[in-house]
Amino acid sequence: MGVFQLLMKKKELIPLAVFITFAAVGASSFAVYSLGKSDVIIDRKRNPEPWENVDPNVPQKLVTINQQWKPIEELQKIRRATK
Repeated sequence: MGVFQLLMKKKELIPLAVFITFAAVGASSFAVYSLGKSDVIIDRKRNPEPWENVDPNVPQKLVTINQQWKPIEELQKIRRATK
């Protein structure tokens, strides 16, 4: 018995199928969206220290309210010394 035949036979399952489909699409789309973020590591062999590539002047939060992003002077000194 196919899924559509079952839904046509038992119509009370249609809202449940819609909600489960919506949740699965939402979860998979968020997973694909998260792959592009800088805090997600996919390939550790090619990029073993990805936190070195994160720009401290760019906010990494989803929502930032009334916050000024300034570089940390001690971190800048260490970064200049190691280059």
